[in-house]
Amino acid sequence: MSEVLQRLYASASNDVAIHTLQLEAPSFGVRRICSEFENVTAGIEGGEMVLYEACALGISLPERSVKGRQDLQFQLDNITGESLQVVETAFEAGEKIKVTYRVYAASYLDEPDERPLEMTAVSVKANALRVNVVASFNDLVNAAWPTDRYTPDFAPGLKYFS
Repeated sequence: MSEVLQRLYASASNDVAIHTLQLEAPSFGVRRICSEFENVTAGIEGGEMVLYEACALGISLPERSVKGRQDLQFQLDNITGESLQVVETAFEAGEKIKVTYRVYAASYLDEPDERPLEMTAVSVKANALRVNVVASFNDLVNAAWPTDRYTPDFAPGLKYFS
């Protein structure tokens, strides 16, 4: 955690954390949203300044542990129906939605205050008011290693002939 963010969480200052999400899929391109009442322009990795659209956004971060699967859950406002349409189109097309979470201090928007979390959306539930999306890291703890499976089709010498 950056020094700016540590000071923000430890003090009772007027500075606030701005939580942002970047959703990316071939069907809708890149959509950036933030948990603010007004649009925010902030820097991303590489120094590029980008615009985050204000959105009613609720985020539940994954816990920091050694468990196999960790999920980031977030809710988007669906009053206009735009959020559901964007996310559902990608899921119906079988596309992966890449989700990048960044947090900024309102007093310093030149770069994220923590390393971004990159995940893939794994489920979507919606109703008239909100869209709930669950994104997950790759489950590295339970992943097989080596990734290549040595079967008789892959390595014919494994088959025993009598």
